[in-house]
Parts: sequence; structure tokens; C-alpha cells
Amino acid sequence: HLIHYLRLSHHLIVLNYLICTFDKLKSVSSEDIKITDAVFDGVEVRVFEPPAKGDESLKRSVVYIHGGGWALASARTSLYNNLCRIMAESLNAVVVSVEYRLVPEVCFPEQYHDALRAAKHFLQPDVLAEYSVDPSRIAISGDSAGGNLAAAVCQQLSKDEDLTVRPKLQALIYPVLQAFDFNTPSYQQNMNMPVLPRYVMVNYWIDYINGNYDLAHELLINNHTALNVGRALSFRSRLNWTALLPPSFKKNYRPVGQTTGTAAIVERLPALLDVRAVPLLADDATLARQPRTYVLTCENDVLRDDGAMYAARLERAGVPVTLDHFHDCFHGCMIFTVWPTDFSAGVQTRNSYIKWLDENL
Repeated sequence: HLIHYLRLSHHLIVLNYLICTFDKLKSVSSEDIKITDAVFDGVEVRVFEPPAKGDESLKRSVVYIHGGGWALASARTSLYNNLCRIMAESLNAVVVSVEYRLVPEVCFPEQYHDALRAAKHFLQPDVLAEYSVDPSRIAISGDSAGGNLAAAVCQQLSKDEDLTVRPKLQALIYPVLQAFDFNTPSYQQNMNMPVLPRYVMVNYWIDYINGNYDLAHELLINNHTALNVGRALSFRSRLNWTALLPPSFKKNYRPVGQTTGTAAIVERLPALLDVRAVPLLADDATLARQPRTYVLTCENDVLRDDGAMYAARLERAGVPVTLDHFHDCFHGCMIFTVWPTDFSAGVQTRNSYIKWLDENL
């Protein structure tokens, strides 16, 4: 367990170093985007507004939720600052970047509540009017852990009967959507892939739901969702990858399931089966209420199948879905578009994502 902890600590130290290093780089801008920090219902946000044009009435908008395993990064770091500036400029849209609180300051469900409060505040007609936003042209979006929060927020917004404005679109970038099966084909294929190895993703989950690293091995072999874990049985069909993934994703991998596992895990960590933490567990009725959806996945990513399964379930529920899969890209690539990590994979995925928003928002 000590070795496991040290490996994770080293990974987080490296990621924090990279984020801090990139934060010192000059922001990319080719237009005068107005950037302001605000507080939406107690949640800090950064708002990016393109300059007003004389013949223009209302702008479209994107609420963006950054990634980082619910524990790293910020709306204010240069990586996300640059992404949101480029989005605001390219789409001529108001972009609201949510500065939700992070692990270890808070754990689930506080990150979810922060993102939901900020989104609901922004969706109020008077707030939209303040920012000159068209209520019928708003997207909720996020990458990685931010994609998790965006999906969970969209699900809740779709059920809120008091809302008069709801998102037109959701756009999820290599989202993390389930902690039920850590042996999907993409988890098996990419278990040692740099940036996000499987053991790191498992430990991000443990930190997010306030668990103990001693449970990591149990989760890695799916003991928490074994056949004798009664609370997990009703969810099994909702993320059965053998039925949801295309052959090109399944390849020759086999399911990893235990007959007898450790039922006490989900008693100790009920968030493992909480749809607010695990959006892929939502029922069909909830999924049918979701807006038109974009899901970006990368081949070299443990989370590839999370996104693909969500896209398949949404499509089966009647939601228009675009699954944008990149065969030669990796987890996190979309924010790496600035020297010294100006990767073609980052530019390629970012351009495809912005193009979809531009055509559909």
C-alpha cells in the first residue's frame, strides 16, 4: 500500500509541476476577449466575453468545467485560460469557466454541487440578460473529471421542473463516467498508458469519494461489483460493454467479473453507485431527457469506453449523439496546444470540438 501511495504521489507531483510551469506561459490571444472573475451562487467562475458587434443582439454561450481528477488544475491556469479564450473567440460566445473546489479541500458531492449551483445561477434569465446570452443557445461542456461533472449537471438540470432555461447541447471531452468496471477493453488496453494509467484513475476515484487507498486492489479486480453484491446487480446492464461497444473497441478483450466479491465496499463507499458521481448509471428515462450530445474519445485512454458506452446509451434513448473518436490521440491532449507541448493531437481534437459546437450551438 505504501508503494501504491508513493506512485500516486509522484504522479500528482509531476502533474502539478507541469500545470504550474505552463501557468507561467503567456496566454494566447488574437482578439480582445474580456475576462472577468465573478461568483455565481457562492461558486467562483471566470467569464470570457468577446467584443460586442454593432449588428449583434444576443450571443451563444458555453459553461465549461475543467478536468484534473477533481483534484488538479483551475479555470485560471493558462492551459484552461487559453482554451476558453479560443472558444470565446472562435465561437463568438460567452464562456463561463467554473472554478469548483478540489480534493482534498472537499470530496464528492461538493464538486458536483459547485458545478450545479454555478450552472443554475447562470441559466437564470436575468443573469443571461446581463451577459447578453441567448437562452436557447447554451452548452454545458467539460473534459475528463469536468466531463463527469458536466454530464451529471446536465442530468440534474433535465429533471429540474423550476428551470425555465435548459442547455441546448452537452459536449463531453474524454469524460470519466463510471467506477463500476475498471476492466473495460480500454482500461485493459491502456492500463499503463502515460498521463492517466489505470491505477491513477482508480486513486482519483478513491480520493473523490473519500475512500481509502487500501481498497484500490479490490476496485481494480471489480470486487465491488461482483455477482454477490446485490446493490450492483440492477446497474449491470447499464454499462455492459459487451453489448454497448463496437467490435473495434472490444477487440479480443474479455470481461473481468468476480462471482464472489466484497459487498462491504459499496456500503462503505455508496458514491460508487451514486448517479451524481457515476452518470453512466442513469436510467433510460433520464438519458432520454438529455440534450444533443457530443462525446470525444481517444484510443490511447483508459476512459475511451466510458465515453463510447455513454454515447451508445444516449443514442438508444433517442438522443442525437456525435461520437468523435481519435485513433492516434491520448487522454488530456486537447489542452496541450501551447509551446512546449503544442501537440498536433491537441490542435486536432480542439478544432474538431469547436467545429461541432459552431455547427450545432
